[in-house]
Amino acid sequence: MTNRLKEKLQRGETCIGCWVGLNSPAVTEVLAGAGFDALLIDYEHGEGTVADLVHHLRAANGSDTTILVRIPSDSTHEIKRALDSGAAGIMVPGVESAAQAQRIVDQCRYPPDGSRGAAGSIRAGRYGRIWKDYLATANDDVLVLCQIESRAAVERISEIAVAGVDSLFIGPMDLSGSLGKLGRFGDSEVQAVLAQAERDILATGAVLGSIDTAPGGFDRLSGRGYRLVFAASDIDLLRRGALGVVGPPV
Repeated sequence: MTNRLKEKLQRGETCIGCWVGLNSPAVTEVLAGAGFDALLIDYEHGEGTVADLVHHLRAANGSDTTILVRIPSDSTHEIKRALDSGAAGIMVPGVESAAQAQRIVDQCRYPPDGSRGAAGSIRAGRYGRIWKDYLATANDDVLVLCQIESRAAVERISEIAVAGVDSLFIGPMDLSGSLGKLGRFGDSEVQAVLAQAERDILATGAVLGSIDTAPGGFDRLSGRGYRLVFAASDIDLLRRGALGVVGPPV
């Protein structure tokens, strides 16, 4: 199967995504129909588990939106289940070393390029109907995103950008927390470390990605070289829509 998002990123396009934390396939269906390039189903902080992922994938069928999943850790079990379910790619939080990044890449690819375990009956291979085609193309199609979320990770960006890591994705919340300034995105030190991360990621040639932490973030971030910007979340859209009707709480 063709990974539309990966193709767009390889062409140098800037892609817009939406974070999905409510674990509602109906919400995923609505957002996929809205035309986002990607939806990120969050199973680190969001509700649900990888076992629920297949329902989101079915909800997005018929759309041009690519479904990614953030797994809780770099567990072989979590990576395998997410990809076997049919996710186009994974995001792994808290990556801090070249060895960890290489292990993630290996677990996302079948031999001889990696160590991913194979089965002919998985959903990603249409339950066996196209398993040979899937095995032949999966290594090239999978999208691997590693999150940069600490000062230690920022200092090792050039090492973490191993071959096979498609995107280094800055997690501004935990990165600010690692500096002792949780959520203080306007702080001068936080801004300086974010700028360093941006420069170093761009220098690696990996896709620079992050979430929008301020109004107008998509245009601002894309102007600074970001090519994968998650500019909204399902929770944020619902909250803002509700407050737009009833007004902010007194």
